[in-house]
Amino acid sequence: MRVYLDAAAGAPLHPVAREALLAALDDGWADPGRLSGESRRARLLLDAARESLAQSIDVRPDELSFVANGTAALHAAVLGTLAGARSAAAHLVHSAVEHSAVLHAAQVHASAGGQVTSIGVDASGRVDLGSFLSTCLKKSSPGGVVGALQAANHEVGTRQPVAQVASGAPDVPLVVDATQTLGHDDVPEGWSVLAADARTWGGPTLGVLAVRTGVRWRSPYPEDDREFGRIPGVPDVPAAVAAAASLRAVLADRDAEAERTSALVAQIRDTVPQIVPDTVVLGDADDRLPHIVTFSCLYVDGEALLTELDRLGFAVSSGSSCTSSTLEPSHVLVAMGALTSGNVRVSLHPGVRAADVDAFLAALPGAVATIRAQLGADGL
Repeated sequence: MRVYLDAAAGAPLHPVAREALLAALDDGWADPGRLSGESRRARLLLDAARESLAQSIDVRPDELSFVANGTAALHAAVLGTLAGARSAAAHLVHSAVEHSAVLHAAQVHASAGGQVTSIGVDASGRVDLGSFLSTCLKKSSPGGVVGALQAANHEVGTRQPVAQVASGAPDVPLVVDATQTLGHDDVPEGWSVLAADARTWGGPTLGVLAVRTGVRWRSPYPEDDREFGRIPGVPDVPAAVAAAASLRAVLADRDAEAERTSALVAQIRDTVPQIVPDTVVLGDADDRLPHIVTFSCLYVDGEALLTELDRLGFAVSSGSSCTSSTLEPSHVLVAMGALTSGNVRVSLHPGVRAADVDAFLAALPGAVATIRAQLGADGL
């Protein structure tokens, strides 16, 4: 038996997405920017997908563009908003726990002479609201200020105060990473530019970029007339169709699914510290995404534990981004002051049943004990 518990990295393809994708592969393969009959059919499919996704996100169709993937959407969101600022010296303010794609875009901005400030978080992973706002409102940023704040954290699930930032600094354009939120939870109000990832709601590999009308945003790429001049290249029409269809289906069941997965996550949060000694559950216990939970086990190597759980049939990920080559801990967990080894992130999708979670919890103590024994820590 295999149980996939890593939906935050990419959920299994939703049945509706699969059906829509296969149909669109037959009718939407042509370049939608040409004038042939085949291209016109592709254009109709692309326009319908854009209209559907726009309705799901509550934006105008011309405010939405399709991107190759979620990472590229985050890059475009941050760099495009900075490019639209008054100066190359614009000040980017972001939380310390943003997705690595946002941090990498920040590095590009800094290397070009821009100013970047990272705002710390508390032990649950929530940004210091007062510091974020005060930094955004500083008068010492003549090049303008851009804020970047995720809707909720991708590693521990903690929601961020996006609406409070937006209301407290209404003149500061706010880039919001909704890659783990859209399809699972309400997208907070107040954003200026939004990035999303279809893979996290059961769609194909496709990123979504939404830019509110009136926001100063300029494409960071060479000029191209595709996707309203925001994203170069021919959009993937079948992927757009599948992403739109699956999001519509997911949103129809979202509230019931969120209630179900939130109960399973609560079960994991409550049970793991009871059955595995020296274990800490991370993130806010209540103000969180309904489908993500991360915990840390003392005296355990995270990669070894993930490998052991995979051997037992459970696919999870680590809350740490450590690899054998870099040995660098997760920047999220470091910012939280959390244990950066022995981390396990469990993220649920609609195919995960209560019996799957029970089986995982039954296997976990033995897996941890095995790794601790290998490291000579079983007697601690």
